[in-house]
Amino acid sequence: MQTTFSVEGMTCAHCAASVREEVAEISGVTGVDVDVEAGSVVVSSDSELDRSAVDAAIVEAGYRIAS
Repeated sequence: MQTTFSVEGMTCAHCAASVREEVAEISGVTGVDVDVEAGSVVVSSDSELDRSAVDAAIVEAGYRIAS
């Protein structure tokens, strides 16, 4: 299962690594693909994700979910 999140504030590879690291720690996450230019984060999981946990991880990394 894949879920895409629009993220604001990412500008470089370091940004992508920070988001990837935080989101990968969530239980059930099997992969994280970050596209800085598109401002997107695609999270792969083996079951439905707790979206609030992903939102919190992205905020913890220093970025925000686009509305």
